[in-house]
Amino acid sequence: MPEQTVSRLRTRDLTLIAVFTVLTAVCAWISVPVPAPFVQFTMQTFAIFAALLTLGGKRGTYAVTAYLLLGAVGAPVFSNFRGGLGVLLGTTGGYILGFFFTALLYWLMTAKLGESLPVKAVAGVLGMITYYVFGTAWYLALTFQSGSPMGLMTALGYCVFPFLVPDLVKLALAVLLAQRVGKYAR
Repeated sequence: MPEQTVSRLRTRDLTLIAVFTVLTAVCAWISVPVPAPFVQFTMQTFAIFAALLTLGGKRGTYAVTAYLLLGAVGAPVFSNFRGGLGVLLGTTGGYILGFFFTALLYWLMTAKLGESLPVKAVAGVLGMITYYVFGTAWYLALTFQSGSPMGLMTALGYCVFPFLVPDLVKLALAVLLAQRVGKYAR
């Protein structure tokens, strides 16, 4: 009987990881177009936070990793139904790749400091900072390499400042969702 229970838990874990991987793709497709050079606004970050807060650090990181791998091999899981290494290696790909480091940071923090709401919230905010830093550094490096260098404040004005409040709102919504449904995912 115990072997059966372990098997069910593994199947359940894989199912939940798959559900949140798909949720992230669907949320990436929900976008508000903005003029270039601004980065478009999607619900993708909500799904990343929802996966981490609902599934926990380990399974949430697996969901984020599965999402990134699907996109890397060409599945149209990124915004505007795009996929492939070209998206990840493009100017905004650093923000998408930054989700992996966000997930790792969240997993590390909750593993070391516990799963209390304050720890989760701080891990989420630090995760935001992580993908902003990684993505902005990537964006600056690629614009410099392309021969159209951009200053840090200009890049932050295009890629970070317009998204601070929406991302905090998405984090808060993910916290609410996790509090409601997280107990079913444990």
